[in-house]
Amino acid sequence: MTPENAGEFTAAGQELLQLITPAGERISHPEFDFWVKDITDEQLCSLFEDMTVIRRIDVEATALQRQGELALWPPLLGQEAAQIGSGRAMRADDFVFSSYRENGVAYCRGVDLTDLLRVWRGNASGGWDPYSINMATPQIIIGAQTLHATGYAMGIQNDGADAVAVTYFGDGATSEGDVNEAMVFAASFQAPVLFFCTNNHWAISEPVRLQSHIHLAERATGFGIPSLRVDGNDVLAVMAATRLALDRARRGGGPTFIEAVTYRMGPHTTADDPTRYRDANELEDWAAKDPISRLASLLDRKGLLTAELQQQVQGKADSVAAEMRRGCTTMPDPQPMDVFKHVYSTPNSWLERQQDHYARYLASFGDPAGAVSEEGAR
Repeated sequence: MTPENAGEFTAAGQELLQLITPAGERISHPEFDFWVKDITDEQLCSLFEDMTVIRRIDVEATALQRQGELALWPPLLGQEAAQIGSGRAMRADDFVFSSYRENGVAYCRGVDLTDLLRVWRGNASGGWDPYSINMATPQIIIGAQTLHATGYAMGIQNDGADAVAVTYFGDGATSEGDVNEAMVFAASFQAPVLFFCTNNHWAISEPVRLQSHIHLAERATGFGIPSLRVDGNDVLAVMAATRLALDRARRGGGPTFIEAVTYRMGPHTTADDPTRYRDANELEDWAAKDPISRLASLLDRKGLLTAELQQQVQGKADSVAAEMRRGCTTMPDPQPMDVFKHVYSTPNSWLERQQDHYARYLASFGDPAGAVSEEGAR
């Protein structure tokens, strides 16, 4: 498949796209090799570093939560290839609408590491300025971000631009009305949006086989949206599928649905105990398909997994984790009047009246901070 006929891609199919086996063997694919033919050995090493770094971020954030520094954390352990493969396929002007687990995608977009933690520490209602990295702040309401992405994509379409809106959601979200409504609109208006479904097999404690007796990718065809099933633990396969879908959208081909088949190795969040509902044998089976080990095996086959590379990658991961921990533990506590910040883009009398009443309320306790905050708010 070439750029000339990418817009004609319509098949859902049962095939699971794979370019790297769990043993690290590179498989040739007649259609999808084209989309990663430019990936050099140096770039493979860079993808390996990216996945190692975001796993280290995830481990560090989980430790911070266990140590009482964060209220909650949604681990991405096992889903590194799905996030890095798709995240590195996008252009800077594409816009991402994610769920709460795509911290690896945020890393690809250039998010400040401290901003990853603000919400989970309870210090802010949003982590970052969406327009600074072209990524909306994580959506907690399951599936709502798909509607946001479709609306944004329709705006791109009206502007005559060739950027793409990319929305991430889990297998559980495909049963939500928002996701289905978003696909109706995207298909009807042929909006340039990529629906990226991370099928990690568990919607909290509900297995995917319970909510769908067909592949999730097949659901999209009912809306007239072309779909792909890809091995979500294969970073090259994910990148190839994402590049194809993005190219198709840029050329006016409309939306695409990608089902990245992967596995949530950790808990749904740090408040969850997966041992209560998940078979340990299942976890062991998927551990053998680990995305980082898979790419490491490929690099080893190519003679690229040197001690120098491993030391460099580990050093970067440790450095990033230390920076994130430092940013978390030194994050200033929010002040009472901060609740009024970033509510509206411009001041208005209704909000100012609430600020005044709240400042007076704080002052009634003899808290000088209330008076200072009131002056600052004005």
